Amino acid sequence: MLKPALRLLACLMLFATGAFAADGGAGFATKAAQAYMIEATTGTVLLAKNEDQSFSPASLAKLMTMDLVFEALTKGQITLDTDYPVSEYAWRTGGAPSRTATMFASLKSRVRVEDLIKGVAIQGANDSCIILAEGMAGSEQQFAVSMTRRARELGMEKAEFGNSTGLPDGKSKVTAREMVTLAAALQQSYPNLYPYFAQPDFEWNKIFQRNRNPLLGLDLGADGLATGFTEGEGYSIVASVQRDGKRLFVALAGIASDKERTEEAKRVLEWGLTAFENRQIFGEKEVIGAASVYGGTARTVDLVAKAPVSVYIPISNPDRLSARIIYRWPLTAPVKPDTQAGTLRIFAGSRLLREVPLYTVQAVGEGSLSSRAVDAMLELGESLFFSWLWDKPAPV
Repeated sequence: MLKPALRLLACLMLFATGAFAADGGAGFATKAAQAYMIEATTGTVLLAKNEDQSFSPASLAKLMTMDLVFEALTKGQITLDTDYPVSEYAWRTGGAPSRTATMFASLKSRVRVEDLIKGVAIQGANDSCIILAEGMAGSEQQFAVSMTRRARELGMEKAEFGNSTGLPDGKSKVTAREMVTLAAALQQSYPNLYPYFAQPDFEWNKIFQRNRNPLLGLDLGADGLATGFTEGEGYSIVASVQRDGKRLFVALAGIASDKERTEEAKRVLEWGLTAFENRQIFGEKEVIGAASVYGGTARTVDLVAKAPVSVYIPISNPDRLSARIIYRWPLTAPVKPDTQAGTLRIFAGSRLLREVPLYTVQAVGEGSLSSRAVDAMLELGESLFFSWLWDKPAPV
C-alpha cells in the first residue's frame, strides 16, 4: 500500500496544466526583459522571466515609501491630518525646480499626510516622497535605511533603496519578483489605504494632474500601482487588476518605450485573466501526506494544509502537474498537533507554481527505549530514500 506522500505524487500526476516557461511558456512570450505575474488568491506563478535579475526601480521605489507611510498610519504613529514642512531640499530636488514628477508643493509650506499620499500614489510626485521621508525619519537618507529594512521583513532579499523617490543614485535595485511581493503586501495589508492608487486625478497648488498609471482607463479592472523609467534600462510597471473574481499582480521591466509598456502590460494581464482557471487539488483538512517521526509512539504523522489547496492553471496547452513535500527528515518526538512541519511545493513541468505550509494533524508522544533503538537503525536507510524522493529536481 502506498504511503500518503507517495499517493500525493501519483494523484497530482493525473492533473493537466500548462507550461509556465520563462519566455514562450504555454505559447506566450513577453517583450519585457524582466517579468513576474501571480494570481493572488492561490499565489500561483503565471509568468516568470528573469524574475530575480536586479534592475533600477526608478519611480517603482515609491511603492516602498508608501508601504512605510501606510504602516505608520496603521500603527497610529501618524494620522492623515499630520502635516510636514516642505524643506528647500525637498522643493529643489523633487518640486517645481526639479522638472521631475511633482505635486508642486510650495517652499516652506506644510502639507497634510493625506495630500502627500495622493501626490505619490496618483502623480508619482518626488517632492511628496521627500517631504514624507524627512517628516517621518528626519532625513531622506535615514528613511531609505528603513525602506531597505522593511524590504527584508517582506522577504525582499535583494532589494536596496538609496532614497525615497527612485531618482538615480547608483545604489537602488529591485527584482520583478520582489516588486510583486511588495504590491501584494500593499493591497492585502492596507485595504483601506490601497484605493489611493486608483484615484483618477489630484489637484494641488491649483495644478490639476491625472493619474500616471496608463492602465486605469483601459477597462481591465486595474487599480494600481506605479510606473518607472531608467536611462539605459528602459520602462517598467507594477500593476494590479481585479476582474471576474480574479486578482493579478504583475511587474514588467526593461521595455523599450512608454507606448510599448502600456501595450505589453495590457496584453500580459488580459492573457492572465482569460487563459487560466482555478482548480482545487485538496479539500479543507484533507490529508496531503505524512512525515516520518523518530523515536515516537507512531512512526509517521499526517500533514494537512490549513485551507483548501488550489492552483490557477491554463485552460489549454496541457502539461503535467506534480508536487513534493519538503521537510527536515525525520521529525523528532514528541510532536505536537497543528505544528508547521513541512511545505508542499506544486510544479507545472519545472516551474514552481506555489508553496503551501503543511501542519501536523495528531500528536505523537515519545516512544519507549526499544522503539527509539529500532528507529535509530532505520534512520540512515530511510533518510537516503526520502532525500532522493523529495529533494530531486522537479519533473520536466
